[in-house]
Amino acid sequence: AIKASRQAERHMHRNRALKKAAREATKAVLAAVASPEKAQAKTALVSAESLWDKAAKKGAIHWKTAARRKSRLAARLNKSAAK
Repeated sequence: AIKASRQAERHMHRNRALKKAAREATKAVLAAVASPEKAQAKTALVSAESLWDKAAKKGAIHWKTAARRKSRLAARLNKSAAK
């Protein structure tokens, strides 16, 4: 039980860090989409997608949650590019 407790705490910290990084990358994408510089938004999107995938791979979030968030970000970028 003591070992399981140690493991759970390690996983909690890792998961929290993964999710935080993905959320911050998402905010960077949204800020880049709002700005006139679209090339920067594309690179930010690639980075955010990678972080969501890593979080899903590690089990911090469900893989469908990662897919949904990536899809919504891409849709937001494409919508702003069409304008």
